[in-house]
Amino acid sequence: MTPIRLLDRLEQGATLALFVWLCVRLWPQDWASVQGLSALLLVSEGLVVALLLIRRPTENISRRPRDWAIAAGGTFLAMAVGPGGAPIAAAPGFVLILVGIVVQIAAKVHLGRSFGLVAANRGVKSHSVYGIVRHPMYAGYMIAHVGFLLLAPSWTNLAIYGAVWALLVARIHAEEAMLSADDAYRQFQARVRFRLAPGVY
Repeated sequence: MTPIRLLDRLEQGATLALFVWLCVRLWPQDWASVQGLSALLLVSEGLVVALLLIRRPTENISRRPRDWAIAAGGTFLAMAVGPGGAPIAAAPGFVLILVGIVVQIAAKVHLGRSFGLVAANRGVKSHSVYGIVRHPMYAGYMIAHVGFLLLAPSWTNLAIYGAVWALLVARIHAEEAMLSADDAYRQFQARVRFRLAPGVY
């Protein structure tokens, strides 16, 4: 097994273990309560695990330790959130989680077996939600995170998500630094100007 394939397997195993840990902590005790909405977060993170397990292997992947650390932190740290206090705004929180998850799922389904955590080129995807912003999956994460904070507010969860958002922005720059070597991606950048929010960034 090549070093890259070994790293691939380690990434898959670590993500699966962390997802199980997230399920243990967030699995709703009462599906009829607002806490049952945390199941939506588990659906989104579960799709990450599923796509990682079936993804297409590539040798065109970043070997920079910094890129691996950013990807690991941005993915694994998000799974460290836990139950919070009483909901601040249950209905808006639910809507934001739902919208964020729909955006994430649309992006993940469009990527299919090209999905990955570390900066790599598994083929340029430029249609569907990728025609709106260049990183719709990360935009969906952020929307869902805000919704989860409204449902499970705590300083710990806020600090975790703040760190995750900083890592996602760093992750965007790492991915684009690698992908911009591909002429197809440069054309995509010229056509879709914004990374996360149209007209903003």
